[in-house]
Formats: sequence, structure tokens, C-alpha cells
Amino acid sequence: MTIKGSCHCGATRFEVAEAPEQVVRCTCSLCSKRGALWAYYTPARFRLTTPREQVATYRWQTKLVAHHFCPVCGCGTFSESPDWSTGRPDRSNPRIGVNARLFDDFDLEAVPVSVIDGKNLW
Repeated sequence: MTIKGSCHCGATRFEVAEAPEQVVRCTCSLCSKRGALWAYYTPARFRLTTPREQVATYRWQTKLVAHHFCPVCGCGTFSESPDWSTGRPDRSNPRIGVNARLFDDFDLEAVPVSVIDGKNLW
């Protein structure tokens, strides 16, 4: 079941292959200010339907994570990063973190939320 999503103005659009089983609330400074709930996918399960050159990118501190956002309305849309599930970056296993708040016609309230203590981990 493909789920579509977009930023507020619709200039940045994407699709994911299936509904997330859970979403993550990260407490790091960027995620806290963004207010995102992240659904994680492998690159093969995510498709950006907007041309890549029409998406803006912010890289903070270590530059390991590419935080993408809409250059028109400013919504944080998705991030590309190594897998951090072991607490260390695994660059051989990339992940796409999609801001699940941007999914169209999706009941986000029905999905469990887990918390990552990014404030103290990175």
C-alpha cells in the first residue's frame, strides 16, 4: 500500500512503500524544534516525486545526516542518514527518515510512538 505525502505547499512530494509500524520522536535539538515524527525506510522503499534539485538540504555538526526541507514553505520533509540502531552510524545501511506528519490521508494517531534520546546521544 503506497502512502503519499507532501510539504504544506505541495512543492515537495514523496511516496513510501507501506505504512509505518511505528514512528519515532527524537529529542535532539533539530527534531525537537521541527516537531517531526519520523518513519524510517530503506532507500528502495522511498521515492521522491519532486525533482531533487527542487529540495533544500541542511547538514548540521557532523554532516552525516542530510536534512531535507521544502525551500518554498520550509517544512522538514525527510532525512538521509546512516542506520543508527546500534548507537553508531552504519553507513553501509542507509535510512530515509520521513516526517510522518506529512503523510496524506493517514491516521498517524493509530501508530505507536517511540522516543529516542537524541538530546543526550548526539
